[in-house]
Amino acid sequence: MDILAYFASLNPLNLFASLPGNVAQGVIWGVMALGVFITYRLLDFADLTVDGSFATGGAVTVVLILAGAPAPVALLAAIVSGILAGLVTGLLHTRLGIPGILAGILTQISLWSVNLLILDGANKAVNVDKYTLIVSLRNVGSSIITALCFAAVLIMLLYWYFGTEQGSAIRATGCNPHMSKAQGINIDTMKVLALCISNGLVALSGGLMAQYQGFADIKMGQGSIVIGLAAVIIGDVLGDAFFAKRMNFVIRFIFVVIGGVVYYLVVGLVMWLRMPTDLLKLLTAVIVAIFLAVPYLRGKARNSFKLAGKRGVRENA
Repeated sequence: MDILAYFASLNPLNLFASLPGNVAQGVIWGVMALGVFITYRLLDFADLTVDGSFATGGAVTVVLILAGAPAPVALLAAIVSGILAGLVTGLLHTRLGIPGILAGILTQISLWSVNLLILDGANKAVNVDKYTLIVSLRNVGSSIITALCFAAVLIMLLYWYFGTEQGSAIRATGCNPHMSKAQGINIDTMKVLALCISNGLVALSGGLMAQYQGFADIKMGQGSIVIGLAAVIIGDVLGDAFFAKRMNFVIRFIFVVIGGVVYYLVVGLVMWLRMPTDLLKLLTAVIVAIFLAVPYLRGKARNSFKLAGKRGVRENA
């Protein structure tokens, strides 16, 4: 009876009312996931810088808007801040020989202090009534359209760039660094370049999110890497389900953004079910683990000796 009363207390209208906001946040986080995709999938580099560079992008954006700079200029500055963060991680890794994970952690820790200095405190708010913002929680519909436009333009630019000689060199570095080096590619430069592009996109997403929610907070980047990975992995699984081997580069990028939307729709569903918010990080980890396991289990099922034996029995019959 308690379970029936619980489900009876849930109002579906509240779930539908929250969908536009979840979609808007999902697309903005999808922009961040594009940056994670570059390091995680193309470069095969576990970059933890993003937890810091996301907040840096938000902090730079809000501070410049409060100082009177137009929102687009503030976003450009946010991109530059992300590029610099990626540059630091890249140089720590390539010039000082620090392992990639540790290099990202060192930059992330450093950015905590940098973000405090930029914000001159733990957080800063920006009033949508006083400043002209690109996206805002006050106008979710137009924010979704604007975020989708950002995502579409970025996908086209990334598709073009990674088809150039330099972009192909980055992809080759991620696939086989030893062979790439033998072909005359400066793999250290390619790694630094990819990290700069990745964190530039992450900081751009942070700037958009700070405008959307109306404030920048020192903790807004915590868990960004997990959300980005969730979007990438969910996008890979969904893309493979719909397109299989026909999934090209553009479709992969599109599904990364879709993965961000799906993730936030799941989060919205969890919030609607009134589950404890303290369990949200645990839920995120479970979602990522499930979607990581799906391709492995599917491949194992297809290539198992047991399945081969069953096929043999059917053929002999």
